[in-house]
Amino acid sequence: MTRVCLIGEDESTLRYELLSRETARDALSTYDLERPFENSLAVRTVSVGAAVSLLNDLDWYLTRFVDEALVQEPSVSEAEWLSRPLARQLRNGTVDSAETAEYCKIYGLERVETAVESPVDDGSGDTDSSSNAQRGSTAASDATSNDENTSPARTEDSSDADRAETTGPTYRLVEPLYVRRTDDELPEYDLRDVEDVLVVRLTEAEYTP
Repeated sequence: MTRVCLIGEDESTLRYELLSRETARDALSTYDLERPFENSLAVRTVSVGAAVSLLNDLDWYLTRFVDEALVQEPSVSEAEWLSRPLARQLRNGTVDSAETAEYCKIYGLERVETAVESPVDDGSGDTDSSSNAQRGSTAASDATSNDENTSPARTEDSSDADRAETTGPTYRLVEPLYVRRTDDELPEYDLRDVEDVLVVRLTEAEYTP
């Protein structure tokens, strides 16, 4: 299964922004939602093509609320993620999986001692739950005019079950380090002390040392 992980911008609450808007909610409705990192949303799809198609469907929201859109394809790497442009190239056949490893950025994973995130009512009476944090490699069409022009209102009359909060340790992505792989080795992350790292493979155009 190919994973898609969206990391929200600092000023947005990603799950709320996506699940409170009909077009995005419909695009995600067939998936089990996970939260591998702080302010993130992840799903499992059947292929790289399906992952890229889902990101295309959510493109309007990605532009406004998402800092990073990542794809993890086990046939490429069980441990590392692909950037959205690199996943698109892989889907289109313009790059082979063996050619994806050279350019990377490494995020530090910093533990957030207490993370609280309320589920979002999608209007059906069910509430999406968040998964526990996962560390390192085990972690992660345009909208309609109504979505673009209307600010959603929070649901205030949820049941006690809907208001239940998920607590526990989670991790945030911090300060990426841009690196090139040489002799199948990556440099160590040295920008700060962190508990773990997350590696994202990039296109050459995205690489900014």
